[in-house]
Amino acid sequence: MESEPLTLLLAGKSTAEIELASSLLSNNSLKLSDHANLLLHLHSDDDTTDETPSFDVNSYFNSLSASRFGRFLLWSSRLPSTHDVVSQNFGELPIGAVCVADVQFKGRGRSTNVWESPRGCLMFSYTIEMEDGRIVPLVQYVASLAFTEAIKDICSKNGLPQLEVKIKWPNDLYLNGLKVGGILCTSTYRAKKFNISVGIGVNVDNRQPTTCLNERLQELTSNAFQLRREDILGSFFEKFETFFQKLITQGFHPMEELYYQTWLHSGQRVIIQDTCDGQTIDSVVTIQGLTSTGYLMALGDDGQMCELHPDGNSLDFFKGLVRHKLS
Repeated sequence: MESEPLTLLLAGKSTAEIELASSLLSNNSLKLSDHANLLLHLHSDDDTTDETPSFDVNSYFNSLSASRFGRFLLWSSRLPSTHDVVSQNFGELPIGAVCVADVQFKGRGRSTNVWESPRGCLMFSYTIEMEDGRIVPLVQYVASLAFTEAIKDICSKNGLPQLEVKIKWPNDLYLNGLKVGGILCTSTYRAKKFNISVGIGVNVDNRQPTTCLNERLQELTSNAFQLRREDILGSFFEKFETFFQKLITQGFHPMEELYYQTWLHSGQRVIIQDTCDGQTIDSVVTIQGLTSTGYLMALGDDGQMCELHPDGNSLDFFKGLVRHKLS
């Protein structure tokens, strides 16, 4: 049975990026596995395609100040996964290209988790290229921090109370004690470089299944202001570009203090399971921060510093941590 056609709109902020969009269209360069019917269109003021973007492309580009990230845009009303679009077309797209979808029907999270992706969510994936493999695992922390700072910035600029979006290690975003978003990073290594696809999904408008950004904002203020996906994405790339440059040139250290102010875990006591002589023993450790490799650093009640790794089996990182002693 032939798959249903999917429409993908191509747009660029500068003349060079618009020309690239035209080239990709002319050469029919973009593909998506299992979906041979991928229909490409160019965005323009006189665009007459059947699908009028619910994502306001012009408004997004007007809000975008980043010099590299987010300047080449792919948008669709419906996709299996934005992550698939950028990862399967990595070589055809410019570094920093972003794909946005209104609805995903095969969205995914960490491991085999499925991410619910209805309308009202901001769902996007973008491309990064890196050479230093030691800091690749830290990209998800930079992306998490960039998102929380973007929301703070929008609220501040519009005279709104702050939405306290928090980071749950390693890649979840929480609001008012409930999960509101998640981040997925995947990478391949080719020609001595890491090709990284970063995917982010955040609930902006849906009150179910947990909560959303605008619901919480309405609880905090009588102001009728609503957060818009276009503004959030533009602000995100401004923050991410700054943080990413610091990561490349200075490592994660310059951002650590701000990260710890934003995450949920400083001083958190966690029960982990140690194996000794074939027996499983519960132990309590107190989280201190991150190690240089991006794992959790914790202090045991025995006074030993350790690094906590996920065991790869539990759906909740904090129910599946394995202790590794630090020398």
